[in-house]
Amino acid sequence: MKIILTDETEPVMASPASDHELWSRLCDGDQEALGELFDRHADAVHAFAFRRTASWATAEDVVQATFLNTWRRFQRTPPGPLTSSSARGWLLVVASNECRTLARTAARFRNLLDRLPDPTHAGDHAGNVIQRLDDERRMSQVRRAVDKLPRHERDTLELVVWAGLTQAEAADALGVPIGTVKARLHRTRRRFPELMSRDSFLEDMS
Repeated sequence: MKIILTDETEPVMASPASDHELWSRLCDGDQEALGELFDRHADAVHAFAFRRTASWATAEDVVQATFLNTWRRFQRTPPGPLTSSSARGWLLVVASNECRTLARTAARFRNLLDRLPDPTHAGDHAGNVIQRLDDERRMSQVRRAVDKLPRHERDTLELVVWAGLTQAEAADALGVPIGTVKARLHRTRRRFPELMSRDSFLEDMS
């Protein structure tokens, strides 16, 4: 909320810029508009990325990559007008792509580490945060179940159930009719409990 000084004795409180206004400013190269979008949507992107990756650290990387690449996109070839009332859905689609990119990078890095000799033993670190590790363990179980879904159902589930978009917002972000979103969610709701139970059973057996 900005304060505008006038000739009157009382300051006038200016309404915050809408996402449409920030979008237009970004198209004009206004970097402050990106900062305002970050303040408004970074928490939603972070929560979405954690559910996608089951890692707090990776989720933070996804947030940084999402907004950095958004800025680069607007600098190179600005997208068309914002068709929804909020930029959140658009940003979450960018974040989803960044999660996939980081997953591929991590897989290549793991393959490299597998070819290196084992490191010398290091002592335990007393500063480990148990709650964060437990969150990541439980989120990993959910993530494994989600990964069994077809990609189009997975993307829809993540946007509507995890990120809290309305079905209309998700349809707009994914570029599909709202009826398609409803059908995908219906199929996912039927099969997801079984996928979770199956993953939990396999984890108990391991």
